Amino acid sequence: MRRTTDVREAAGALAAGRLVAVPTETVYGLAARADDEAAVARIFRAKARPATHPLIVHIASSAACDAWVATLPAYARRLTATYWPGPLTVVLPRSRRAGDGLTGGQASIAVRWSAHPLLQAVLDTLVDITDDRSVAVAAPSANRFGRVSPTTAEHVLAEFADPADGNLVLDGGSCAIGVESTIVDCTGEHPRLLRPGLITAEDIATITGLRCSTGSQVRAPGTLAHHYAPAARVVLVDPADLISGSGVAGAGVAGAGVAGAGVDEGLTSDGRASGVGLIAPVAVPTPPGVIRLAAPVDAADYARLLYRALREADDRDLGMVLAVPPAASGIGSAVLDRLLRAAAPGGDVP
Repeated sequence: MRRTTDVREAAGALAAGRLVAVPTETVYGLAARADDEAAVARIFRAKARPATHPLIVHIASSAACDAWVATLPAYARRLTATYWPGPLTVVLPRSRRAGDGLTGGQASIAVRWSAHPLLQAVLDTLVDITDDRSVAVAAPSANRFGRVSPTTAEHVLAEFADPADGNLVLDGGSCAIGVESTIVDCTGEHPRLLRPGLITAEDIATITGLRCSTGSQVRAPGTLAHHYAPAARVVLVDPADLISGSGVAGAGVAGAGVAGAGVDEGLTSDGRASGVGLIAPVAVPTPPGVIRLAAPVDAADYARLLYRALREADDRDLGMVLAVPPAASGIGSAVLDRLLRAAAPGGDVP
């Protein structure tokens, strides 16, 4: 993969069936033309992503949604009118244009209109190149499946380092939000929150005037129990336990002794160094012998810093990351969701 800042080059590569990692306001996505089955298949191969795991289709305008979905309920129209362009993905009954490669073989499709100006410019240019106003790109996060999402072009290049593969990353700097979009299932009579993000269940209920429930039979991106995970083990801890030393000791790190003994310098069972990192709000002190990875000032800052900190843990070859979550409100709910998935058992995700 090669870095570029040229929008027309990126759009031309997509038109030619190549992959392009593109910035969004949430995370970077690995994009291919959504109507090019061979290009979509390249996404799955590059990410080692199961074919049953659906993709998000990114459109160039709200009007383009009609080409990819069969129906758009009134409450879904209210949601998209309020939050598009933005960090909202809606799941709707698919149209004939949406192939099984996009949907994981389901009768529904996930659609988003991003607010990132560079992605918008790429899509607008792709519309001009193809003379198709409804042309779109499929773009899951630009990382190996199940791992930590990228929020900078450097993160993408670390995942897909081969400069000879003919693919590109469009460098748009750091992503403003830092965690993935909210996903809402709009295939039923009322909305269902599948993945929390900046837009909350309370926001959805307010806009639609309907109860927003959770859980669904629809498969959606980023909803596996174990996801967004570094190689390091992630453990959620309470600030009081962290200060007393029981947070690390209780997590099962032999000899960690945060309250004074220092971090064990041996190796974990998989050969990684057993050093310990910490992600916690700025008011939480760093225990002796623990490496501070991030000190967010609020929940929004936590979201922006989270994936960078998890990637730093692996860059440092740490065996464990302790995380003190933010309050579970607003975007803090999304941060807690990502931490819980990163900490869940199931490190065998490919």
